[in-house]
Amino acid sequence: MSVQLILAIKLNIMKQRVNIEQTFPKGYKAMFGLELALQGGNLSKSHKNLIKIRASQINGCAYCIDMHTKEALKAGESQQRLFLVSAWSETTLFNEEEKAIFSLVEAVTLIHRAGVSDEIYEEVSRFFDADYIAELIMAIITINGWNRLAIATHLQVIAD
Repeated sequence: MSVQLILAIKLNIMKQRVNIEQTFPKGYKAMFGLELALQGGNLSKSHKNLIKIRASQINGCAYCIDMHTKEALKAGESQQRLFLVSAWSETTLFNEEEKAIFSLVEAVTLIHRAGVSDEIYEEVSRFFDADYIAELIMAIITINGWNRLAIATHLQVIAD
């Protein structure tokens, strides 16, 4: 394959596609409604950020990884912890509560593999009540939806 063809493929891949917010505002508004519902909930800002970052890493959504790591930094998250989110199970920088959340994020995001096991649900239940777990699951579902929207439409990361 020639260098020109490879470059052309890469440029085509990165071309912005349909703008859902403009072309299907009713659908976009409904999607954004999930985000707004979570803003008024009980999830801590740190938990929300970690959920959004980890799901976006799994899905390969550069746009969302960029956005949510910046938000996490502004909220006081350390760079070191952000660098290690993808290897959360291999470090002591995340507590047991956060590790339970990461397990749930991975199970829900990759639900087609094995669903959400009883072990993962029980581990999350050790730390959180039913209301908090419901919000965790909805936050995971919401970021997965945003990831799919961003990837399908080729939303672009803009350099700072």
